[in-house]
Amino acid sequence: MTVLGLLVVFTLPLWTPNLYLVHVATLIAGYWVLIAGLNLVVGYAGALSIGHVGLLSIGAYAFAILAGTHGLAPLLTLLVAGVLGAGSGFLLGLPSLRLPGFYFAMSTIALAMIVGEWSLALDGLTGGGTGLPVPGFPAPFDTPSGFYWLVAAISGIVTWMTWNVARFMWGRALISMRDSDVAAASMGVPIARMKLIVFTFSGFTAGLAGALFASLQSYITPETFVFELGLFFFVCIIIGGRGGILGPFLGTVVLTALPELVGPLAKLGNLFYGFLLLIVVLLTPEGIGDLVRRSYERLQQRPAKKLPQPDLARLAAAMARKRAG
Repeated sequence: MTVLGLLVVFTLPLWTPNLYLVHVATLIAGYWVLIAGLNLVVGYAGALSIGHVGLLSIGAYAFAILAGTHGLAPLLTLLVAGVLGAGSGFLLGLPSLRLPGFYFAMSTIALAMIVGEWSLALDGLTGGGTGLPVPGFPAPFDTPSGFYWLVAAISGIVTWMTWNVARFMWGRALISMRDSDVAAASMGVPIARMKLIVFTFSGFTAGLAGALFASLQSYITPETFVFELGLFFFVCIIIGGRGGILGPFLGTVVLTALPELVGPLAKLGNLFYGFLLLIVVLLTPEGIGDLVRRSYERLQQRPAKKLPQPDLARLAAAMARKRAG
């Protein structure tokens, strides 16, 4: 099943003639690069980061300025954007990750607001309200299909990295921190250090995602990185289900594709997001991923073998003959 899914994903440009579908799939893969890293922070470590759009915009502007204005190689600039995102995540997390959940969430929102104001104020560097054009990637990534394969490959690598973190001792330690900081600390889990590491990693993936997102958009302005986009990333994890990889990925796919499915009602996207979040919280609090997992387990269950039933009439007749004899 997993192999079939991967085959469908990586061959999508070959079997669909619809370039808009390829564009949407590329957007999903780009969002997932960020959300996969954010999932370690929110879904596993339990830290409420709502302002990751600030780190996304840092990666986007870094790519637009370095690759577009200064002519650096786009593939090299992609890595630089990731490093800048990681550095920004480290600098933000170092003082703020020790704060309780609500106050840490406020600090991430503050970062998003600061980056937004700087992108407006530094018009000589960022273009201000006018924005900046963003270059594409060189061949073979200069076509919609080629760029899709680049983004899909990066999202696959990031997924593999987060899956390895989640399934071993690190993942269990992060979940123990999410469930109870006190219990985790009593077992020797270095809470502050682990939170800082995963938040720095999420900054790296956000920087990568920002560069890919900017190239996909081809032009960015401060209005591209609105607060609702950061909330969108957070809601994808909550709807998908914390503490797993599949759930947040399904949440990303559903919420990204939802505006396309509702067609003319796309302007009411936030209304549909709200209804979907309410339905998921009320009907399946563990998220879409848990619902899919339980459904799959039911399908995999084999019918119980019927045990042989004794012939009571023959048994009674045999006992009667024995007593008579």
